[in-house]
Amino acid sequence: MGRADPEEGQLPPPVKPPDGGWGWIVLLGCFVITGFSYAFPKAVSVYFKELMKDFHVGYSDTAWISSIMLAMLYGTGPVCSIMVNQFGCRPVMLIGGLLASSGMILASFTTNIIELYLTAGVLTGLGMALNFQPSLIMLGTYFDKRRPLANGLAAAGSPVFLSSLSPLGQVLLEKFGWRGGFLIMGGLLLNCCTCGAVMRPLDMGMKRKMEKAQDKYEAKEMLPIGGKSEEGISTTDGTKKAKKAKKKPKKGKKLLDFSIFSNRGFIIYTISKFILVLGLFVPPILLVNYAKDTGVPDTEAAFLLSIIGFIDIFARPACGMVAGLKWVRPHVAYLFSFSMLFNGLTDICSARASNYTGLVIFCVFFGISYGMVGALQFEVLMAIVGSQKFSSAIGLVLLIEAFAVLIGPPSAGRLVDALKNYEVIFYLAGSEVVLSALFLAMATYCCLNRGKKKEPPPEKNPSAGGGSDTEEAESDVQEAEEHSSDNHQPAHSTDNAVVAASEEANHVAEEQSGEGGGCPEGDREVLARDSCNADQTVERDSF
Repeated sequence: MGRADPEEGQLPPPVKPPDGGWGWIVLLGCFVITGFSYAFPKAVSVYFKELMKDFHVGYSDTAWISSIMLAMLYGTGPVCSIMVNQFGCRPVMLIGGLLASSGMILASFTTNIIELYLTAGVLTGLGMALNFQPSLIMLGTYFDKRRPLANGLAAAGSPVFLSSLSPLGQVLLEKFGWRGGFLIMGGLLLNCCTCGAVMRPLDMGMKRKMEKAQDKYEAKEMLPIGGKSEEGISTTDGTKKAKKAKKKPKKGKKLLDFSIFSNRGFIIYTISKFILVLGLFVPPILLVNYAKDTGVPDTEAAFLLSIIGFIDIFARPACGMVAGLKWVRPHVAYLFSFSMLFNGLTDICSARASNYTGLVIFCVFFGISYGMVGALQFEVLMAIVGSQKFSSAIGLVLLIEAFAVLIGPPSAGRLVDALKNYEVIFYLAGSEVVLSALFLAMATYCCLNRGKKKEPPPEKNPSAGGGSDTEEAESDVQEAEEHSSDNHQPAHSTDNAVVAASEEANHVAEEQSGEGGGCPEGDREVLARDSCNADQTVERDSF
């Protein structure tokens, strides 16, 4: 009854991902959420020139708006993990959509830069965080075999929205000013609520199907004999109560799982991502103002982000398809390190681009490498920790990356104000990305692959692997054996009594045959054993 019991489905549920069906709708919602979460902080940079004029601040001050957005997106990761594990993905995403929209609407009425930090930075950033992380968790729930492709398609939302939001922001800035642009952007963010509404929990649907099947099964069991049906109902009720009692202490453990820090692969990934984020977002944030300072018109400068986005649209799904190949997927960490190395070298080689043609070439190669990084970053994390612990892992990773986000772009903005030179910034950002790529590749090879070669072959231990389905199946078999042994104890005692009675009957028969002298002694022993075995079989069959 262990496998057929619907009460056994529990977070993380042993439900096989459908790899399709409603999952494609979930993928579409994740596509939109990813687009807003990653493209919005970059698209807001279109308004920075006007904000500097109205509030009489420097570029480093306005760069804090994008940094705070990204810091909230990353820094509130553990809070999002706790809320998702407590309330589910759908309610959290609906609240996040309302917060993101209200933040931009309130930002259109601000009178100083501090109010912009609190509204467009903190409030909007928190709202996008409450949408971004649950959407990735739902995507990992609905996809397994096609997960690299699904991650690549969902990550393509970032370039699609970047290529559209940046020109749209420029048009809104010219027609309505930055206040009208912020107000309209706030209305667009309400679409996050629609995406949250389609995030149907997979385990709840499977539980309902299992409950219906279980009800039919129990109804059939109740039909033949009343006594057996009562025993079946009592045993199923007893097992359900026992399982409910076991579930209660597990609820406290679901909020945030810190045991993932014992995973060496997770530690390596976290350190590498921290170094990566220091320089990854700096070039696209500074690109528009860099182009304007070199004499490029405002419309053409904003179009550079559209070029990155257009190339990125095709790079992310293509990289996801490559990562899903059978001979590539086991080595996806090395593909991720290669993509980071490609991105860092692009920044370094394009640092001296001084005309529009050079900037366009930089945008093409940056779009390819940036798309590869975006398509693989969460696929690598899922491959390291598994889908069961992904909700806690992504929250902790994003929290650590938040510190890098607060350090990277603002520091680059201060260097620009001090040196009046963008070349140094591109060199510095590219060097940080290259360092993260080399660290991930070398640490993965030295610490993980060599460690696997030195380890002896694993014994047949269900807890050594991470297969929750195998563990549950074996625990069900053990429970069934214990239950059957408990039920057969009275039968064994009855069999012992029957054996004793048959031995006494055989003893009387021997005495009688001894007096009558009809058979030899050896034959009498054989007959006595045969009659004893026959009596035992008859009595056991009757039971």
